Amino acid sequence: MTAPRPAQTANPAETVAGAPPVTPPRFEAAPLGTGRHGSQARRQPTSAHADVLCVSAPAMATSGPDGQLRGDGLHGFYRSGIRQLNRMEVRLGGLEPLPLQGELTTASQARFLGAIRVPGELDPDPALTVERLRHADGLESITVRNAGSRPARLPLEIALGTDLGNLAEIGAGARLPDISAQVQSAGLRWIGRGHSATVIARPSPHAVLAGAGVLRWDLEVQPGARWSVELRVELEPQAPSQVRPPIGRGAGVPAPWTDLQVRCDDPRAELQVSRSLDALSSLLLADADRPSDLYAASGAPWRFGLAAADALWAARLTLPLGIRLAGGTLRALARRQQPAGSRGEGVIPGPLRHAGPELPPSCTATEATLLFVTVLAEAWRWGLPGSEVTELLPAAERALAALRATAEAGLVDGFVADLSRLGDDRAAGPPAARCEVQAQAHRAALHGAELLDAFGRPSAGYWREWAEELRERFHQQFWVDDLSGGRPAAALMADGRLVNAVTSSSVHLLDLGLGATGDALPGLLDREQTRLLAHRLVTPDLDCGWGLRTLGAKSPRFNPLGHRSGAVRVLETALAISGLAEAGFEREAGMLLEGLLGAGAHFDGRLPEMYAGEQRLPNCPPAPHPAACRPAAGAAAGAAHAIFALAGVRPDVPAGRVLVRPASTAPLGELELAGLRVAGEPFSVRVSRIGVAVVEEASPELQLGKG
Repeated sequence: MTAPRPAQTANPAETVAGAPPVTPPRFEAAPLGTGRHGSQARRQPTSAHADVLCVSAPAMATSGPDGQLRGDGLHGFYRSGIRQLNRMEVRLGGLEPLPLQGELTTASQARFLGAIRVPGELDPDPALTVERLRHADGLESITVRNAGSRPARLPLEIALGTDLGNLAEIGAGARLPDISAQVQSAGLRWIGRGHSATVIARPSPHAVLAGAGVLRWDLEVQPGARWSVELRVELEPQAPSQVRPPIGRGAGVPAPWTDLQVRCDDPRAELQVSRSLDALSSLLLADADRPSDLYAASGAPWRFGLAAADALWAARLTLPLGIRLAGGTLRALARRQQPAGSRGEGVIPGPLRHAGPELPPSCTATEATLLFVTVLAEAWRWGLPGSEVTELLPAAERALAALRATAEAGLVDGFVADLSRLGDDRAAGPPAARCEVQAQAHRAALHGAELLDAFGRPSAGYWREWAEELRERFHQQFWVDDLSGGRPAAALMADGRLVNAVTSSSVHLLDLGLGATGDALPGLLDREQTRLLAHRLVTPDLDCGWGLRTLGAKSPRFNPLGHRSGAVRVLETALAISGLAEAGFEREAGMLLEGLLGAGAHFDGRLPEMYAGEQRLPNCPPAPHPAACRPAAGAAAGAAHAIFALAGVRPDVPAGRVLVRPASTAPLGELELAGLRVAGEPFSVRVSRIGVAVVEEASPELQLGKG
């Protein structure tokens, strides 16, 4: 092949990862044309569910399955919420490669393969293949291979462009103008208002056409030979910023978990765990000044930053893999907690969340603040050192103080409403005491009492008494009797009205939490109520066959694509599986697990945060949700947790004990998990086909027990 020649130039013609999450696009019907008052039609929001999206936080890259970036929709390379490049179109001899294959190889990398038939070639088969290997970090290699019998002499052209747009605007459907390119050594450069982007090619192009944004090489590829070029996309701020955006996991920072080996009679379980952990690892971020404190971004592309509740769920559900992610997440959120003396003292900030057609929006700050206490307590049980717990305990005490202030405010008859509803905010809308918030508050109170007792702090007795009173009130006011025996209400309003909707949020009543000696904490339901809830969860009203609908299909407001009105949310289905298995309702847990694994197989093991709640039918895969994040931290951690839960590993490292209580029905056959971590040491367990657990590796300092 020919050697590279010197470049010839022709005539040249904030959403930040780690910031508050971008609201996912809402998919609504737009009016046709212009109204009589001059109103313009709504912009059609961008959809990404059919794109190939590779992620390596804080960077990502997305395109169609042909690999071409055409400036359409969300296509492009991004870093910290800014689009570095929106166009990268490859042509060989003036032709686009015929797409053959385009898919992820890992969560952060994708491979695209195309074919070209050399003009004038008599052989009807294509002689040239074009392979593109893309990494989310901004690196792409393009390789041309000649399998023909004659030399291929033709130009390779790569058309490049960018608008340096903001992800929030692009996701909302905005079409931004492209920026004119300038010649850069071995590539092109674009300068915008706040950032500049460059593309550097190795080897250098033979010609750079800045006006058209084209790099060109004149190739001569001999039979059996190949030729490659590597493009690097980089982004630079135009001026120094006082706010440093979060960074990804650096080369010197180890992963927060070791390699996990899963062996199972059902191969879907192995695929789901490996793909889920790969997805979660692609979302890991750290504050620039604390690079070792890793936490998970909520999801890509729509919430590609820190959302406290999602980060805590990811940390909690991966505790069987080690405590490093939990420790980093807790420290990062403690730094963001509302300080003493401020409005909302003790609350961990979070955005509003759509709550469906039955309830007003809720603030994720409530979920995050309560979950902070639980994650700290459970991480301690899994082996978080006492010194780290002591450092974080003041933040947990402030979170409990926020819970106490809200409960004593009496917004909803002594139940817990949004912790962020303080002062004038109380008049902003009707407060609601949600079912899941009562479960989270009850668990946080008991976990808080355990921590306060263990570390010699006061008020443990108060929180145990408060939790017991909440349990009694819940029994009296939240349980709805019906012909099937009864169910928990979705919420209690300030005027005393019960919201009787059948929703998946009731699964939080089964998520009891890890307590002393590995036992579960007491919950808000008694045994009979738990049985009734377990049976209701697997009725066709809620279980669509792929997982739990967020709203029962019998509701007149059911929408299979509704965020909270019928779509399947993976996290809640996973919590139902683990909660049912722990409570002894293994048949019901197995039914939901089969649905989740079935859906995972259709999504190639990479479950999105939600998908349509349509009834499962033969030869009809689950429909993707157009606004779902994929990957999503909660879904990825939940999908893996649903498998971990079957082994029933429940440690109490401070007491030097670990309880192993597997699902006795062994719904997946034999299951072996090698590479778990308890007390910082390797822990491996094998569950036989008859549900008997054998611990094959554990710290010698731990006493093993069976449930």
